[in-house]
Amino acid sequence: MNATRELRCFDYVNRPFTEVRDLLRQNPNDIFRRATSGAAGRAESLVATLHVDIAGLEVGKEVRIEVSSIKEHADPSLGPVIVFQLAWHATQRGSLFPAMKADLSVYRLSKDETQLDLRGSYEPPLGALGKVLDALVMHRVAEASVHRFVVEVATLLKAELPAAS
Repeated sequence: MNATRELRCFDYVNRPFTEVRDLLRQNPNDIFRRATSGAAGRAESLVATLHVDIAGLEVGKEVRIEVSSIKEHADPSLGPVIVFQLAWHATQRGSLFPAMKADLSVYRLSKDETQLDLRGSYEPPLGALGKVLDALVMHRVAEASVHRFVVEVATLLKAELPAAS
């Protein structure tokens, strides 16, 4: 049985695609780190914290986010698309937490709106026990943390780009 779990979430940035793409291309590691950690003072670090709210309790785990590649292509139905291949893993006790691999696709929705679309996968840690825990609750935790990551990236981009005129 394949234990790999798939995740997908998206958000929108009400800014033109070219502005969003250009800002992300400047330094994606910094943007992803700042979006997840909110700690602009750690600019030299690629360590961020993914957060999730479980029954009113906010849980966070420091992760290392890596951009393994950036590819651009033209999609017949979407137009230009830029794809950031991401990977992240826990910085401490990594064997207890899933490592994620994902593609963050960025593309134009309209003249002044850009979509961030993350598709990723992970394999639950801890063997058979991890599969059971993942099926019971951890998959929802992973979904929530990935959703929050995408929302935080979108929020940062909106804050750093000038409003559409």
